[in-house]
Amino acid sequence: EDFPYTFDLEHLIGVARAAQREILAVYEEDPEEWKVQAKADESPVTKADLRANAVICDALTAKYPSIPITSEENCKVPYSERKEYVYSWNIDPLDGTKEFIKRNGQFATNIALVRGQEPVVGVVQVPCTGDTYWAVKGKGAFVRKPAEGDTDRRLECTPFEDRKQKGLTIIVSRRHRSAETEAFIAQYDEPKFIQLGSSLKFTKIAENEAHIYPRLAPTCEWDTAAPHLIVTEAGGSVVQCGRCDREGNLIEGEDWQRVLAEERPVLYNKEDDLNPFFIAYGKRTIKPANS
Repeated sequence: EDFPYTFDLEHLIGVARAAQREILAVYEEDPEEWKVQAKADESPVTKADLRANAVICDALTAKYPSIPITSEENCKVPYSERKEYVYSWNIDPLDGTKEFIKRNGQFATNIALVRGQEPVVGVVQVPCTGDTYWAVKGKGAFVRKPAEGDTDRRLECTPFEDRKQKGLTIIVSRRHRSAETEAFIAQYDEPKFIQLGSSLKFTKIAENEAHIYPRLAPTCEWDTAAPHLIVTEAGGSVVQCGRCDREGNLIEGEDWQRVLAEERPVLYNKEDDLNPFFIAYGKRTIKPANS
């Protein structure tokens, strides 16, 4: 490829695990010490987010000095500059800060390498289990779990018949259930549900513990870039479902069903870092007819 450095996957996994150590060090403290603050958009940030971000950004800048970094916790770079990026990092040092604050373990670190508008490397690190999910474009998706001797296990989605098969497992957010989400779910026959926070929802699809994750609510690029690639390299897809605003309302004139039928993948390093609504699927044997 045209990446200007020798890419080192083990170094990147080491960076994700270093971020995990920072996060867990804070997690184990008294919550009074977490320094929870509200950002401009009212989302919370803690000492753990900032410490993990510093570790990741410092390590990536030292190893790959010319590759720019987009992180939830860094100052935003104007699109006039970003649109020239060939490669860039896309990072959420602590995805699921609200879950961290609730101490339910459902948070992760997301690190993606993006080429143009497409993720080509993705790592999702799960601090509370130590599990590392990783994928490289064209080379597959894998998980490395301390409980499995830290050896890499290939992730491959088991095929299913979309909308025809009874009892499919749908992942729903712990926090976001819109009218559009309910309309999407209504297309399925006797689905089962899992509730989960953060990018862990995507890992359940890659591990065949769920089939579909509809997200008809706002997210940002750093929430999805890394786990997007893990799902697609396991045989799934992450497709657009209509543009929304930051309150989670569809942009006027957007028809989520029409957009979904077009089967367009979610893109990154866009002018606006807000994702469209999307559906993450495992491996579908029958794609719905464009109706």
